[in-house]
Amino acid sequence: MTSSTSNRPASSIVTLSENEQVTPRWSPWKRAFYSMVKGRWPILALIVLILITLVAIFGPQFAPRDPNRQTLVAKFRAPLQPDRQGVIQYALGTDQLGRDVLSRLIYGARISLSVGIIAVVLGGTFGVTLGLIAGYFGGRVDDFIMWIAEIQLAFPFILLAIMVLVVLGPSVPNLILTLGIGQWETYALIARAQTKSQKEKEYIEAARAIGGRQLHIMLTGILPNILSPLIVIASFNVAGVILSEASLSFLGLGVPPSVPTWGAMLADSRDSLIGGIWWLAVLPGLAIMVTVLSLNILGDWVRDFLDPRLRGKGGGL
Repeated sequence: MTSSTSNRPASSIVTLSENEQVTPRWSPWKRAFYSMVKGRWPILALIVLILITLVAIFGPQFAPRDPNRQTLVAKFRAPLQPDRQGVIQYALGTDQLGRDVLSRLIYGARISLSVGIIAVVLGGTFGVTLGLIAGYFGGRVDDFIMWIAEIQLAFPFILLAIMVLVVLGPSVPNLILTLGIGQWETYALIARAQTKSQKEKEYIEAARAIGGRQLHIMLTGILPNILSPLIVIASFNVAGVILSEASLSFLGLGVPPSVPTWGAMLADSRDSLIGGIWWLAVLPGLAIMVTVLSLNILGDWVRDFLDPRLRGKGGGL
């Protein structure tokens, strides 16, 4: 009796083995890189963010001048405008106090990115912790945490931030604390919902059956499985926090006047726009727009890449 495999043509067997060798399994990093290159815009956004980060880290060491140095005889000098000797001393011009706009943009990148990243890490850590506790234990603990979240959601964020900063005073630590604590409820709500769905699954019940401690189950069992949506939210929130910092600095509540930020530079340009001093508003506004747009593009890609339903459709692989 002849087996079924012996009746198959030899070419089909060879073709099957060749296909299996042609499609090896890629590592997650390789899949992510290929997906970004395939999408084009995500890799461009990543390059822009890397350049901005390098400027924020190393730029102040190569900044042409002290960002707070005032030279009143050179105030309102336009970008690439030469002086009396024909030398261009200020590549991006000066402001109403004769301060170098390029140096202030470089130093402002450090403050804006630091505020955005640290505030998101602070708010995300606090919110995810409370969301894990609320979703895992439930009952009165869940009700109390959600009651606090609902109270904060009832207040507009910008009004709450203004109230807190008026009491605490404008400073970089106070700004980070305000922006971080002001967004914890978003992470808490998502982490709570994801935890409630995960804690009923078989692997959690098996961990409880073998005597696993609750803290260990929460940190090693549930938390890694709920990180995907939280990472997506965090990538979008960095852009939102940078905009919030710019808005508060524009209102004079973000940081002290001696600390250069992109939002403070926009605030200083309010009285200069009427006189046609365009670069004081356009340059910091362009820096904010490019950074926020790159973060949003990258956050959009992260959402698509981590969603298995979009694999093979431009998001993941």
